[in-house]
Amino acid sequence: MTKRHSEPQRSAPHPESQLPLPETPAPDELQLVPMTAEHARQICSWRYEPPYDLFDWPAWDVLLASGSEAGDPEIRSRQFASVVDSGERLIGFAQFFPLLGVTRLGLGLHPRLCGQGLGATLTRRIVAEAIRRAPEDEIDLEVLVWNARAIRAYERAGFAITDSYTRNTPSGPAEFYCMVYDKSHFADS
Repeated sequence: MTKRHSEPQRSAPHPESQLPLPETPAPDELQLVPMTAEHARQICSWRYEPPYDLFDWPAWDVLLASGSEAGDPEIRSRQFASVVDSGERLIGFAQFFPLLGVTRLGLGLHPRLCGQGLGATLTRRIVAEAIRRAPEDEIDLEVLVWNARAIRAYERAGFAITDSYTRNTPSGPAEFYCMVYDKSHFADS
């Protein structure tokens, strides 16, 4: 993997990101709520271990100044949701990116909860919300081909690889899979 030519400004970890999280929230504790500016600011402070650090969001002031993605209040309210546990602690997020006849998902889990078996449950919750928002849409997502941990979680949640391609990223060209959700799994969720 090629590193970025210029590293984005990074936020210092937000104090909330240092609070203890439950070891693994129970699946029935996960709730999707509207993403607030405070949630987005907290996500900007999350730091993933390499090679997952390419999923780090830029510093909050940089995101706000860009006026893009979760830094834009209108986009944030239409396309983003936060995932919280029963204690209302932020544990993840979702993006519902609208394409013609397709809802493309983006999602992330708090770095300290990655690799603990929550990925498929989180993904199923996000799929249910995508279906609620746009029941006729196909649901897909993109995943880097090397991200076996995410691919396994998405497969357990009902997605299958349907295509592979190269596309540009901030760190250069990368290989991706497109994974599509099989709605026949929805009744089983």
